[in-house]
Amino acid sequence: GSNATDGSPTSDPEPPSKFPEAPELTTSQWFNSTGDITLESLRGQVVVIEAFQMLCPGCVSHGLPQAQRIAARFGNDLTVLGLHTVFEHHEAMRPVWLQACPHEFGISHPGGVDAPVAGQRIPATMQAYRMQGTPTLVLIDRAGRIRRLHFGRLDDLVVGAEGGDDRIPGCAGCQPRFPA
Repeated sequence: GSNATDGSPTSDPEPPSKFPEAPELTTSQWFNSTGDITLESLRGQVVVIEAFQMLCPGCVSHGLPQAQRIAARFGNDLTVLGLHTVFEHHEAMRPVWLQACPHEFGISHPGGVDAPVAGQRIPATMQAYRMQGTPTLVLIDRAGRIRRLHFGRLDDLVVGAEGGDDRIPGCAGCQPRFPA
């Protein structure tokens, strides 16, 4: 294009992305971390968030083990975060009970506790991402955009293909590590 007033060339504005920017995490506490973690501090990395509840059968049988497998296979090429997001059975899943969760379920990656919202059943990050329940897997590219938000069971092959897919700008370059 050109500038209508003086004829000088102008660059066309970048078209809006069809992938929304990932909202910042709103947490009340972190486990397996020396401090608070923000998505802004992880910009430039692919991030996988596994939203779970410790009393959710699908989370315990599939979501949490899958997050561990992703962390083991992709190592330093991406960051895996857990997000304990409680929308039911609030009394049974207080943060004090969560202290045993990393050890009990073999979780080595950092995990945050989704911050409650006063007077509401759904916590802050779950609302911001419009999650439908748990388990939910969120794949965020290097530019901080949501590439996948999936409620329920998602096959490891799909996650691996999307997380390391060169066709997805910002996700290219994640290379799985395989045991020797």
